[in-house]
Amino acid sequence: MKYSELIVEREGSLVTVTLNRPKPLNTLSVLMLRELKEVALSFQNDPGIRVVILTGASEVFSAGLDLKDPEVQKMVSGTMDERRERVMLGPRACRAWEETEPVTIAAIEGFCVGGGVSLVISCDFRIMGQSAFMRIPEIELGLNYSWGSIPRLLHLIGPAKTKQMILLGERVSAKKCLAWGLAEEVVTDGTTMEAAIALGEKILKKPPIPVSMTKQAITTITAALDRAGIYMDADQFLLTTYSKDHERGLAAFLNKKHNNSS
Repeated sequence: MKYSELIVEREGSLVTVTLNRPKPLNTLSVLMLRELKEVALSFQNDPGIRVVILTGASEVFSAGLDLKDPEVQKMVSGTMDERRERVMLGPRACRAWEETEPVTIAAIEGFCVGGGVSLVISCDFRIMGQSAFMRIPEIELGLNYSWGSIPRLLHLIGPAKTKQMILLGERVSAKKCLAWGLAEEVVTDGTTMEAAIALGEKILKKPPIPVSMTKQAITTITAALDRAGIYMDADQFLLTTYSKDHERGLAAFLNKKHNNSS
């Protein structure tokens, strides 16, 4: 399959998926979210694919949801049907990545923000460049952190750090991500792909069926109650888009973006 906003490359049993919207800092458009779901689901049809690396073009991972995408703006200004259909795109993409058969490794350079964090915590492993950071700014935008992400974050770093990361919205450095358990490895900037390939090659040397069964067992057991706990988080996100807090937060964000680009 060909994709408009992803680069998909395969070498043997290892596939690399690159978020390819470098000028808007690999922000997640509606089209990209659809393609991310489609590509993750496509791996289920090819047992020859055993490891997938997810990364971003131009030395950044992603600045999160593209709030300037006209299709994304239908989340806050379209009909209820349009809003709900688009609000479900992020959760569906993340779930597809969480449940895909191959082992998944996120290679993170630069920064990983909002929806980008949701994507990488849906992967099995995360490798960060030493100058990279993660940040969840949803609260500042008057939104809840959704996409089924809170349970995944809880499993990785526990309740107190999950609250700290979401409520404060501050940058979490690669060093801190490693200490918290949010990353498995921190490497020299510009070498995350090299490190991800090295990890992928180690996995490829293992027998494929036990690897696949182990991944499936761990993911299923860990996430067994997740959807029961957050089944309404997409609709809660939709509800927050009607609030004055969101209107003010979005206006401040767009004004800051405009000033920074002037």
